Amino acid sequence: MEYVITTKRLGLRNWKPSDEQPFIEMGMDPEVMRYFPGLASAEETKALIGRLKTHYDEFGYTYFAVDRLDTHEFIGFTGLLNQDWESEFTPCVDMGWRLKRSAWGQGYATEAAKAAMEAGFTDFKLDEIFAFAAKGNVASEQVMKKLGMTYQGNFVHPRIKDDPRFPYCFAYKKLSTD
Repeated sequence: MEYVITTKRLGLRNWKPSDEQPFIEMGMDPEVMRYFPGLASAEETKALIGRLKTHYDEFGYTYFAVDRLDTHEFIGFTGLLNQDWESEFTPCVDMGWRLKRSAWGQGYATEAAKAAMEAGFTDFKLDEIFAFAAKGNVASEQVMKKLGMTYQGNFVHPRIKDDPRFPYCFAYKKLSTD
């Protein structure tokens, strides 16, 4: 397996066809998608994978597929993605993660995000990295804090501005010089 980034327990890589079905299942899990406007259809998930692969081809980074190294099991994604939706924080490079439920609570999100952030600064020469999450997503906010990111403020995300469950999102940032 060719990994772009590895940690003690995880491998981050570009997407492959066998990731499709488990990622579709994640997108249809109400708990995994709790802080998103809705569940993701199979077509939406396949389109997302296509966009992530294209982003990787263009920039060398993306929201990478993540495997456990001991089992080679696909557990979700973590990585970096250019964002240009309208806000005071964009355009920017966003660090994001989404793991299947069976991978929660084991430190995988923090471990993979730390490695992606380090690669962002060293390998991809980024000056700053943002991370965003919807109000109430305490687990993601905890990951951001563990990574040493600093709170930047709240904002209304244009893709969920009409969803009363998400009155705002919060933004955290880390500089390469931090």
